[in-house]
Amino acid sequence: MNPGDGPSSGAALSQSGIARFWYPLVATWIMMALEGPILVAAIARMPDPLINLAAHGVAFAIAVLVEAPVMMLMSTATALVRDGDSYRRLRRFSVGVNLFATGLICLFLVPPVFDRWALELLKLPEEIARLVHGALWIYLPWAAAIGYRRFLHGVVIGAGKTRQVAAGTVARLAAMSAAVLAFSAVPGVPGVWAGAAGLVVGVCVEAAATRVMAAGVVRRLLAGPARRGPPMSWAGIVSFYYPLALTSMMNLAMQPLATFFMTRAHAPLESLAVFPAVHALVFLFRAVGLSYQEAVIALGSASRRNLPALNRFGLLLALASVAGLALAACTPLFGLWFERIFGLAPGLAAYARLPAVILVPLPALAVWMSCQRARLVLDRRTATITVATALELAAATAIFLVASRHSTLTGVAAASLAFLGGRAAANLFMHGTTRPRRWA
Repeated sequence: MNPGDGPSSGAALSQSGIARFWYPLVATWIMMALEGPILVAAIARMPDPLINLAAHGVAFAIAVLVEAPVMMLMSTATALVRDGDSYRRLRRFSVGVNLFATGLICLFLVPPVFDRWALELLKLPEEIARLVHGALWIYLPWAAAIGYRRFLHGVVIGAGKTRQVAAGTVARLAAMSAAVLAFSAVPGVPGVWAGAAGLVVGVCVEAAATRVMAAGVVRRLLAGPARRGPPMSWAGIVSFYYPLALTSMMNLAMQPLATFFMTRAHAPLESLAVFPAVHALVFLFRAVGLSYQEAVIALGSASRRNLPALNRFGLLLALASVAGLALAACTPLFGLWFERIFGLAPGLAAYARLPAVILVPLPALAVWMSCQRARLVLDRRTATITVATALELAAATAIFLVASRHSTLTGVAAASLAFLGGRAAANLFMHGTTRPRRWA
């Protein structure tokens, strides 16, 4: 088995071998990152773009928050699924997690609960709140489809079939784009609802495509011999997973938290409207680092001797992704992105310039965090990841409160500064916990 097909436990891993294993994963993440620009561009060209972009930012933040419990199913399956018994147990566990996440979005839709957080807590205008409520009904299948797909992605990544992951995302992006175009052509459909429908169609198509492509790997796992040792216990699965789930929930709570704070800062409506565009651009370059975590887990699990080479490759990724975002945010390409591609009016696009510049270092921090989290997963020290994320959330909250109350920064600029500071604090904490073990 070569690095292009799966983890190798033989010869030392080369940089080209890492690249062959990783490139389908980054292709997947980049295609997912393209969803944001496509949605913003579509909504910005539909009626009432300011209101619908603001509603999209709020609704998507809630959808991302309820998705949080399922996010770590991919890393868990990559690390733990090794035979038929572990596959069956993790599959049953993933069903329970998916049901829990779906229950969360149902809770947000209960009228008294929705009114409490949307109208009283966020103080959304009634028109925006109405659009958000409709979008959340559309998002009902969202979390379960993502959880099912991420579990199967972990299974195929652990088997070294990373190209199958990318192929499923091609189907997702194509289905989402077609659905957005179709719904946007229906008279009277708000842009935020067309965007939500497109996203849900995309993830459901990807989940179905992934199941078909993973069938061969699943058959081999079920037919293969059981690994030596006692079977994986439910207590063991829960103790491994719940720190990762808490980490994911706290990490993804950053976006709803930013939405909450932006409604109370300078230029709240403009900040809510441009935030999805800023997030979409930055996520396109952060995807390089986010995609690297599963590669480090899979290749590091095959042989710990691979870790220094993986760390060196990560440094190259960090430099390249920061350079790419800097070009988009600090050169005339900014106008191309925000005015021509995203379709924002020049006056509205101006609110995005400073936040984009502030976030230029974020892709490097994403690579660094993926490397450190992967090492902690390999060492079964997932609780440390949770502590680091709690620190990130606390630091980001403190920074936002100071920046929004004691400066003239807009809400979106203060949120960007908070994201950057919180992520830096978490990285420094994890660096202190992993450094004594030396893996570079």
